[in-house]
Amino acid sequence: MMKRIGVLTSGGDAPGMNAAIRGVVRAALGRGVEVVGFLHGYVGLIQGETVPLTSQDVGGIITLGGTKLRTARSAEFMTPEGRQRARAVLESQRVDGLVVIGGDGSLAGARVLHQEFDFPVMGIPGSIDNDIPGTDFSIGFDTAVMTALGAIDRVRDTAYSHERVFVIEVMGRRNGFIALEVGLAGGAEGVLIPEVPYSLLDLCEGIVAMSEKGKRSCIIVVAEGAARALDVKDFIQKNTGFEARYLVLGHMQRGGSPTAFDRVLALRLGAHAANRLLSGFRGEMVGVDGGHLVSHPLSFVLSQRRMVDPEKLLLVEVMAH
Repeated sequence: MMKRIGVLTSGGDAPGMNAAIRGVVRAALGRGVEVVGFLHGYVGLIQGETVPLTSQDVGGIITLGGTKLRTARSAEFMTPEGRQRARAVLESQRVDGLVVIGGDGSLAGARVLHQEFDFPVMGIPGSIDNDIPGTDFSIGFDTAVMTALGAIDRVRDTAYSHERVFVIEVMGRRNGFIALEVGLAGGAEGVLIPEVPYSLLDLCEGIVAMSEKGKRSCIIVVAEGAARALDVKDFIQKNTGFEARYLVLGHMQRGGSPTAFDRVLALRLGAHAANRLLSGFRGEMVGVDGGHLVSHPLSFVLSQRRMVDPEKLLLVEVMAH
């Protein structure tokens, strides 16, 4: 029977991580189990950087962006020696199980810890990219989309007033989930994502065709892994004659108070992870499927790839004309 569990946040921060920590802590305390937090992700796990987490410690953090436990990436944890040190710290701290909140790299670390030492772990998907299989949504995605959408809505006012093309670069090195979502919600005339080949010449032809129908401004959303906004802007300006500008939203998409959706999602996943762990399950990641709480083996989650919905990209094209 577990008496004490640990929780850490790792990799890129995501709005809602604090709410997930709160969910883990209060669900565990409700079952009479202590919780300890490890600072700076796997770095703190190896170095034994711990803080006690009581109900009071997680009070009021649900509205905060970032992560109370801080985060980092650890090269040392990728070595057998580093993981041995981490296992020794868990033993010395009398930690019986560990909840890891983070993206695919963080979850991969949890899986290795479970496989090498048969140590009970439970993963929670925390990533603004929403690219983690096994869940409809990962913590932070909705907030990142709303942050980017707010910027795009404001830029559209200027684009219309000056009759310009604006190219907006959003985060997404390996996928276009954010770009597609904000492109649709913001009424973008074009979206470029890493997963789907595109032609800038075709994009320019589309802009010219739209102008011939009376449209004098447009918004192009670009995922950072698909192209640089500056390059796309220069190409459009050279090949259409339209005045163009660009904007890189960058890390502002990671920050800010989480949306109501992300707060509730994180609380549900945090509590579900703690309850699964305390009920004897291990080596899993919790998630949501159609609004229902689910869990999947980490080995399954990390062997899959979450793909964007091609119909959404088609819908962008249809809505642009």
